[in-house]
Amino acid sequence: MKLDRSEALYRRACAVLPGGVNSPVRAFRAVGGTPVFYREAAGCRFVDEDGNAYLDYVMSWGPLILGHAHPEVVAAVAAASRRGLSFGAPCAAEVELAERVVASYPGVEMVRFVSSGTEAVMAALRLARGATGRPLVVKFDGCYHGHADSVLVKAGSGLATFGTASSAGVPAPVAELTLVLPLDDEAAVDAAFAACGRDIAAVIVEPVPANAGLLLQRPEFLAFLAETARRAGALLIFDEVISGFRLGPGGAAAHYGITPDLVTFGKVIGGGMPVGAYGGPRALMELVAPLGPVYQAGTLSGNPVAMAAGLATLTVLEREGGWARLERLGAQLEARLAEVLQRRRLPVTFVRLGSLFWLALQDGPPPRRLDRIAAEAARRYAALHRALLSRGVYLAPSAYEVGFLSTAHGEAEIETTVAALDAALGEVAW
Repeated sequence: MKLDRSEALYRRACAVLPGGVNSPVRAFRAVGGTPVFYREAAGCRFVDEDGNAYLDYVMSWGPLILGHAHPEVVAAVAAASRRGLSFGAPCAAEVELAERVVASYPGVEMVRFVSSGTEAVMAALRLARGATGRPLVVKFDGCYHGHADSVLVKAGSGLATFGTASSAGVPAPVAELTLVLPLDDEAAVDAAFAACGRDIAAVIVEPVPANAGLLLQRPEFLAFLAETARRAGALLIFDEVISGFRLGPGGAAAHYGITPDLVTFGKVIGGGMPVGAYGGPRALMELVAPLGPVYQAGTLSGNPVAMAAGLATLTVLEREGGWARLERLGAQLEARLAEVLQRRRLPVTFVRLGSLFWLALQDGPPPRRLDRIAAEAARRYAALHRALLSRGVYLAPSAYEVGFLSTAHGEAEIETTVAALDAALGEVAW
């Protein structure tokens, strides 16, 4: 496989972009080799700048649930663009998309649109602090909530200690407002609330942690978080930037039967355009400006082109039974890979929920927390990634990122992928 054009572009990019990329994982540092530069994409495939074609399971890191350049989404974006790229004023599409979100997600009566998942989390945490008058936030090791200062935090030295910054440039006093706990550990949560409960404004969690592997949680643990937070007067925030409208219209909240106090969205609700949102019950959301004292604003919030893409995406999903199709495709991929893994007898588990999947490259049951992921998994994944890339199958260039199915994938693509994985697994040094 020739990558001459990608290599040349990467050399140019490194001269003008930090690391040659605009988001770190794209640099291929975790898997080695040259980043593949996309030239064009349609459906579940893309073509790189050298003319190589690939089956795509990154799908822009989740937004493209219908596949690349879905005709109805493209048409909606084109029509909206002809009416104006940005207004900085109210438009009908933002009302329509808000109505769709409110009608779909448990407990959400009002929603505010922003331009990214990071921005949605920032605003939701500010709202939680404004509503409770408390300073502290609990997050979990292995959950990613964007790159705002207060969530770029790692655990301290004890179960209920204050966090420390995981990025340069985050002041210690900011990091110390976040408590970082292990997932799947009720005792750690109890200890944190026993020590600091009167100061905890919110517990924020990815109900489907999908940024450090796919760390599927016990429903009992999520229910425990909800009960513990509410008993202490804190808010439970579900970060559904990845899982929202991907697992179904009600996201993880509907899947697990747990209604959070606030929720953040992104990815799918923008249909490939930059959109985030946060929502909750009217009593909380009416604390947001201009109705209340919690300030949040954005030049491109409710952008008409982005709203059109989101509306078109949800319309197609609902009309065509998209979530049921994704579940069937996911089940097919899981079943076919189970045959391969049983025959090869390798230390690999295929972890899946709906159209999200991840390969746990280690012995034992799938991990539920970050510190249970084996150190050798990253080395194994790098070799697997290179072997799949050479066969035209594109997985995320990181052992800790999940794969995404789209409705554009089909049974033939699943079979091609399984055959490629079967061969690629044989090239990994176990």
